[in-house]
Amino acid sequence: MSAVLDHPAHPVHGEHHAAAPSGWRRWVYATNHKDIGTLYLLFSATMLMLGGVLALIIRAELFQPGLQFVNPEFFNQLTTMHGLIMVFGAIMPAFVGFGNWMIPMQIGAPDMAFARMNNFSFWLLIPAGLLLASSFFMPGGAPAAGWTLYAPLTMQMGPSMDAGIFALHILGASSIMGSINIIVTILNMRAPGMTLMKMPMFCWTWLITAYLLIAVMPVLAGAITMTLTDRHFGTSFFNPAGGGDPVMYQHIFWFFGHPEVYIMILPAFGIISQIVPAFARKKLFGYASMVYATSSIAILSFIVWAHHMFTSGMPVAGQLFFMYSTMLIAVPTAVKIFNWVATMWRGSMTFETPMLFAVGFIFVFTIGGFTGLILAMAPIDIQVHDTYYVVAHFHYVLVAGSLYALFAGYYYWSPKWTGVMYKESRGKIHFWWSLIAFNVTFFPMHFLGLAGMPRRYVDYPMQFADFNAISSVGAFFFGFAQVYFLFFIVLPTMRGQGEKAPQRPWEGAEGLEWELPSPAPFHTFETPPKLDPSATRIIG
Repeated sequence: MSAVLDHPAHPVHGEHHAAAPSGWRRWVYATNHKDIGTLYLLFSATMLMLGGVLALIIRAELFQPGLQFVNPEFFNQLTTMHGLIMVFGAIMPAFVGFGNWMIPMQIGAPDMAFARMNNFSFWLLIPAGLLLASSFFMPGGAPAAGWTLYAPLTMQMGPSMDAGIFALHILGASSIMGSINIIVTILNMRAPGMTLMKMPMFCWTWLITAYLLIAVMPVLAGAITMTLTDRHFGTSFFNPAGGGDPVMYQHIFWFFGHPEVYIMILPAFGIISQIVPAFARKKLFGYASMVYATSSIAILSFIVWAHHMFTSGMPVAGQLFFMYSTMLIAVPTAVKIFNWVATMWRGSMTFETPMLFAVGFIFVFTIGGFTGLILAMAPIDIQVHDTYYVVAHFHYVLVAGSLYALFAGYYYWSPKWTGVMYKESRGKIHFWWSLIAFNVTFFPMHFLGLAGMPRRYVDYPMQFADFNAISSVGAFFFGFAQVYFLFFIVLPTMRGQGEKAPQRPWEGAEGLEWELPSPAPFHTFETPPKLDPSATRIIG
């Protein structure tokens, strides 16, 4: 049942108040949730390109055995910075951008709860991104301890490590402020009649993600602050020479790191849960079970951290606990996949680009989930730990998971953002190009890992040459597909080139955002929408 609007999206009288400010002030002083969402997405796209360039240098080096382009020290810097930039600079800000854009529109709120804090949380990203990017030019080069920043390697890095720690602190502060904003907005600013169990799934997944962020970002801050004091103030938290324990760092980091993985995938689940019902033209199957599954994933994510540490000398009882708890977390994830497939079952489906990316997400994320289940088993994990099998697994989850969902969400909602339709043929080219190139890049890495090739190595023996060559070629094709996406799909729609988008471009789409004109006015829902009380759910 769609929402029924009692009032127009923005009042006709006082129209001059609704006009957007112009020039640089509109962006620097932005307090409108749509503008801030756009800024987040532009920052994310910039960092995605930077992180992608680093990845392509890595793959160019690994195209064949021997040292081709970079020395081993610089190679380690590339792998570290690629991970940090993609996780903290590309994926997380992109989801915050989607949250800023869509949450107020989906719950019928006029804006985010704390508009000025929203502005501040975005502008913190700029110095943090600059610090990360500029670390390559500092004495000794960028941090080269892996994105996990394990001690004792972090004790041996140059001044760029301090810059990296400072950047992560700033990014963490931004994430916490953004999360507080999202929680308060969702809990306090929903339209009258929209109970929590009538909210769109995207709002639910972001609400749970925001709580996760507030819980774990201080843990990362603690770990990197202890690293900083070990480096400069004579403490010995992680320094064995002074009685410290490097393994303690791993425990603290992964207590942050594993919920962080779900922080990057839960909003993706929300996006897919909006798109699949729209193009299957059915209600989402098992809405309540999806909410409970999302909550279960969030809670369980706190008790599985040490499955990253099976090779660190853990006692067998510890290995068994973390093995079983990791396998347990697969259950609510499987519930979600079942619900999406059940939603599509006997639906009146069409396959426009958002649905293609959603189906592609389900297919490839499931592969990533199964390889994760295999890694959950301690005896197998001990064999393939720190090999390319792990690289393949987490790229299937994060690239084909988070990134594909972001693409799906962009194609789904961009007509509402920009007021123009992207070119469908170009969207389909982007999908098939990305899907094929992604699998050519990362599927061979499973075999490399099973054969024993360690990750983060700049050189390798001849028996790994063929699969590495295939992976490198696939990586360049995948990278060019994203350049195609930015220049031939995103830029034309941002410039307003294309057919004018109707108010409801997708026949099966439901929710308050589709009650607004396209493009969405600068100010929306200044008068709260009146919801149809007979609706069991506003959106499936």
